[in-house]
Amino acid sequence: MSPLILQNVVKDYPQGSRSVRALDGVSLEITRGQFVAVMGASGSGKSTLLHLMAGLTRPTSGQVRVNGQDLARLSESDLTRFRRDKIGLVFQSFNLIPTLTAEENILLPLRLARRITHADRERVDQIIQTLGLQHRRDHSPDALSGGEQQRVAIGRALINDPAVLLADEPTGNLDSVNSRSVCELLRDLCFMHGKTIVLVTHEASVAAYASDVVVIKDGKMIERFSTELITDQQELAARYQQAVQ
Repeated sequence: MSPLILQNVVKDYPQGSRSVRALDGVSLEITRGQFVAVMGASGSGKSTLLHLMAGLTRPTSGQVRVNGQDLARLSESDLTRFRRDKIGLVFQSFNLIPTLTAEENILLPLRLARRITHADRERVDQIIQTLGLQHRRDHSPDALSGGEQQRVAIGRALINDPAVLLADEPTGNLDSVNSRSVCELLRDLCFMHGKTIVLVTHEASVAAYASDVVVIKDGKMIERFSTELITDQQELAARYQQAVQ
């Protein structure tokens, strides 16, 4: 079973007396362990697509299935719990709690669920090691670099072992060095640890770390291609520009 399937998804937003179509019949399947980058210009619908995958908004029509669950069939309270347990979310802003340490921020979803077992503690140790934050676990966010803060945010998204990790412009607030570090971490989480990742970006340098690239234009998926035979980000950028022309 693929952890993420979209079937003919449409999303309309009301605007005065009319509606604006943000997504227009998008169908997409992400198999387990894939790392997919979604590219598109501002207003193309790529962030709306990610929000639908995350259950942050509901489709006007069509179906979004995560880990076999049709999100539209869940009540708001059930959807909130499902999102907490099955979907990892990483955003451009790190959204860390400033009064908590790095480790406490990673543990936050478990505290909200009112459960922290011995196995959970062991999992936190494993995640912190994977993130390379062993010597920063007791530091507050203001003592961490931007790249370290984003790693903590990724750790928080991973703590419940979600079916899919969704990242919306996760390098948008980072310099080139930290951006590369976060992209390498996401790639390793996919290829070495089997995580299923969907990343939204407008940067070819970021998309180049993914195994597949999905191109969105005017609310439609116009192309999907593998990066296996693409040698560098310039070639990927050229392929993207060719698709959107």
